[in-house]
Amino acid sequence: MNVEIIVIGDELLIGQVTDTNSGWIARELNHVGWEVTEITTVRDREREITDALDSSFARVDVVLMTGGLGPTKDDITKQTLCRYFGGKLVFDESVYANVEAIFARRHLSMNASTHDQAYVPDVCTVIQNPVGTAPVMWFEREGKVLVSMPGVPSEMKTVMQETVINRLRQHFRDHSAILHRTCLVKDFTESRLSESLTDFEKQLPACIKLAYLPTPGVIRLRLTARGDDEAQLQPLVDGEFAKLKALLGEHLFCDVDATLAGALGRILARRGETLATAESCTGGNIAHEITRVAGSSVYFKGSVVAYSNEVKEHVLHVSSQTLEQCGAVSRETVLQMTAGVQRLLSTHCAIATSGIAGPGGGSAEKPVGTVWIAVRYGERDRAECFHFGGDREQVIARATQSALLMLVQLLTE
Repeated sequence: MNVEIIVIGDELLIGQVTDTNSGWIARELNHVGWEVTEITTVRDREREITDALDSSFARVDVVLMTGGLGPTKDDITKQTLCRYFGGKLVFDESVYANVEAIFARRHLSMNASTHDQAYVPDVCTVIQNPVGTAPVMWFEREGKVLVSMPGVPSEMKTVMQETVINRLRQHFRDHSAILHRTCLVKDFTESRLSESLTDFEKQLPACIKLAYLPTPGVIRLRLTARGDDEAQLQPLVDGEFAKLKALLGEHLFCDVDATLAGALGRILARRGETLATAESCTGGNIAHEITRVAGSSVYFKGSVVAYSNEVKEHVLHVSSQTLEQCGAVSRETVLQMTAGVQRLLSTHCAIATSGIAGPGGGSAEKPVGTVWIAVRYGERDRAECFHFGGDREQVIARATQSALLMLVQLLTE
């Protein structure tokens, strides 16, 4: 089943707010075999909303809409949909009771604006919003369905997961499935990996496709199986995934869809080993990426953000001679930083960074974007100098990913 999404809000089109709803909806629908074929973002303007609806319904039978359902005057979606489907607004006691209950739980008082949230088009089916005041509205016309949901991500996710997806599948009597198996591969360029897997791709069943999703240093491979019966698809995709793992061997270092930090964490957790970081130019971003992974406390002990030379010297025990002769941005410094944080926090592994993230601070010998990274595992260590392009945030992000990958490579040699 193909679906389109319409996202409403002036704030999205001026860049004040980033749309995260449509990506989340697409991922959730994909789990049940439905595909989003187009996403449209429009302002809070009646004509633009109705034009988007006309265009979407000309292509698909299901449109999911988010936004414009708040209690303020600039939120016009409810009134627009009422006119579009030929109805009138009526007071719904069940919606009002739901809003009252939510306000009571939050110890808030009702006002005129929240009272008006209980007015809904008489041509829609109301789906109660258990975590917000704006009800979800289900419209049907000529076999097509529009579901209008709040733009607040937490509210939209709740109603999608608890009600909307299952209701849509039941309504259209759809039992199709899309199954994915994903892995992370290192030590390949995308073109060389594609050449290596030519014969594997040729023998894949027609219902299974292989996708390449490259990032610097790592390629995410995804097998996708599509069909009408999940029970039949699962053993097929699992069998092909086993063949892929056998072909790639040690180059396949993570057999689930994970971030690079998540993949590193799986390796450490499996071995019962621990990690610490010593960060200068990345300012704790490596630790941030590591601790974004649920369960990282099992293997991550902590970090020292050694931004100044005093901290490098007095906390991590980088020698003053090294700092004077080689500088903070040097091979010698980052190697001593890894050894220092490893001893300080008693870990098996360590990562260290020191560089010039910019926009200032560079020199002819060490221009902006120069970053030294060191990793350590037991008594083995290595260091490498990188020259990253981009702005300050890009340098920090690229240094973070490179550092994580370096430790993965050291651990999997």
